[in-house]
Amino acid sequence: MKRMEGRNQTPIAEFLLLGFGDGPHLQPLLFMFFLVIYIVTVAGNLLIVGLVVTDRHLHTPMYYLLGNLSCLETCLISTLLPRLLASLLSGDRTISVKGCIMQLYFIGITSTAESLMLTAMSYDRYLAICNPLRYAAVMNGRVCCQLVAGCWMSSLMTSTVGMFFLFQFTFCDSKEIDHFFCDFSPMIKLSCNDTSTLELVTFIIATIWTFVPCLLTLASYTCIITTILKIPSHTGRKKAFSTCSSHLIVLTVFYVTVITVYMVPAGNTPKVLQKIFSVFYTVLTPMINPIIYCLRNKEVNESLRKALKLVTFRHRHRNLTDKF
Repeated sequence: MKRMEGRNQTPIAEFLLLGFGDGPHLQPLLFMFFLVIYIVTVAGNLLIVGLVVTDRHLHTPMYYLLGNLSCLETCLISTLLPRLLASLLSGDRTISVKGCIMQLYFIGITSTAESLMLTAMSYDRYLAICNPLRYAAVMNGRVCCQLVAGCWMSSLMTSTVGMFFLFQFTFCDSKEIDHFFCDFSPMIKLSCNDTSTLELVTFIIATIWTFVPCLLTLASYTCIITTILKIPSHTGRKKAFSTCSSHLIVLTVFYVTVITVYMVPAGNTPKVLQKIFSVFYTVLTPMINPIIYCLRNKEVNESLRKALKLVTFRHRHRNLTDKF
């Protein structure tokens, strides 16, 4: 309760997201930058989903999980960027307290589910490489659906717990949030209430749904790399590694950015750098992932080529039909 002493106790109804400053020359550039990122990210992830749905060669557990990961990343970036783009375009950086809590809620759901989905994909690669004879029996359609449903339901339940606490809080004193979205730490500092219980609950949730999946993923890839190194032929090792290299790169990018944003002490990092790291975690990572899978995955590459050939053929056929 010490945080309440010496503070203005008048409740506030809205926050002011400071974003990246209010320089008039900077706003149009930022708007175009984030608009391009949003379009590329949504198009790239929806392309992955479309390929997985339409190409029968991609109807496997690995690509089923990849399609769901792309859906999650589309939802995550759509929770963040439309609001940011609107504020950059209009200059209105205010957001209601309830709107801020709801944005944080959906970010929590999608980011937690993404962490769990990456762990499920690690388990899939572990079975494929370390237990190939049992893979088809273990990773069947039912198990895949259960893994995806488990990711969504777990993230939904845990985020709902945090939202329940936040809706009981009142916010006072300053209404400025020095960030471009409603993140937990800068938002909770503006609460008039004792936040120790919520911070403890959040720490426990973060430990369970971030640290534990990270350990499970690390254990899976330790087994995978050990198994690959035991393969006698160079060609066999290369082929085995190629099946999980894209996922490994995505994992590395995801956890490096998460650790940088949430585990490096904030006091030692300038605010501008914190925002840049947050952009990498929340905005650039969802854009990079489909690019990595399209460039490094042979099956996705082949499916994309077939889709482009089909579109080109239909376009030429339509032009010829129109001529005659």
